[in-house]
Amino acid sequence: MLTRQDLEAREVQLLAPYATLSRESGGREYPEAESDSRTAFQKDRDRILHTGAFRRLEHKTQVFLNVRGDHYRTRLTHTLEVQQVARSAALRLGLNETLAETVALAHDLGHPPYGHAGERLLDELVRTHGEPSGFDHNHQARRIVTELEERYPDFPGLNLTRVTLDSLNKHDRAHSDQAALEAQLVDVADALAYTAHDLEDGLRSGLLEEGELLGLGLWREILDRCGLNGVTLTKRERRTLHRELLGFLIGDLTRASAQAIAASGVQSVAEVRAHSTALIVHSPAVAALLGEARQFLFAQLYRHWRVEMQVSQAEQILTTLFGAYLARPAMLPPAYAARLSEVGEVRTVCDFIAGMTDRYALDIYEELTRPGLGMEWVR
Repeated sequence: MLTRQDLEAREVQLLAPYATLSRESGGREYPEAESDSRTAFQKDRDRILHTGAFRRLEHKTQVFLNVRGDHYRTRLTHTLEVQQVARSAALRLGLNETLAETVALAHDLGHPPYGHAGERLLDELVRTHGEPSGFDHNHQARRIVTELEERYPDFPGLNLTRVTLDSLNKHDRAHSDQAALEAQLVDVADALAYTAHDLEDGLRSGLLEEGELLGLGLWREILDRCGLNGVTLTKRERRTLHRELLGFLIGDLTRASAQAIAASGVQSVAEVRAHSTALIVHSPAVAALLGEARQFLFAQLYRHWRVEMQVSQAEQILTTLFGAYLARPAMLPPAYAARLSEVGEVRTVCDFIAGMTDRYALDIYEELTRPGLGMEWVR
């Protein structure tokens, strides 16, 4: 049986010199004994997996509302795809795949219901009611793992290692200093995964048509690799294209990143952090193809009139809930009501709504607005 010390020694032997080692995790804010059989990052990963916030990702929107079909991506399936991409690339690059996996699993914990539309609206509502810091899903993810999850008697949150927390911070691109390579990898894997799966979900939904994609260089590249004309595609062919697309993008990411790391000459985590530019990158040619694809998705899918109808519904629901709970904080569950004196009404209401799933938000909205209850108290 392998001990934690055995696993840590294996990392020293197998990982690249610029990889982040578990034994250099930075410790935890609240001292506690480490596991005998798991590394510190494995312990962090397992704690994230068992949170309520992680389970709720199953019923939170990626692009399409969760209630619209069983086969579209949710925030949870997106998270698992980011985990797979990050872990695969980390293994090929000699990075700490467990740290990459941990950051990937936690990176979207802070997303509110109704996807990016919900995030934009909550940010606006919080600022309008006097909280200048607004709402950001990256910052919220950190608050979840350090404050809001209540699973242990001796400390708030999950008491994750400092390196894991720092990696979650670095997923927020507002930071100027460089992140560890594992955190950089999750950032790129996130964009890679949603570009690939949103193209597939767009076709599956019928909001995108095969002919529209023929103008994309990335799509033509994958069609050529698969020997398909792309005018009409079967379900099996769409799956084949998605699989080939992921393989193509992951392959380019690992090759270009390996070249960038070698050219930089970095030989330690400290040198990675001090480096002037990110080292987990796509090749210039593929980066251009991805940029074109994202612009297309924004214009043709994320702004599609049917998606905009979902956004309108989300705005109505969240605006109503925010006003209702702010007008009557006594409606908050006890765990949130207990935080009112600590963080104030606006942030507490925001935390409660941000933690809702799409379905729960809709259920509460319908309960509050059904005939007979009245709406005079909604701001």
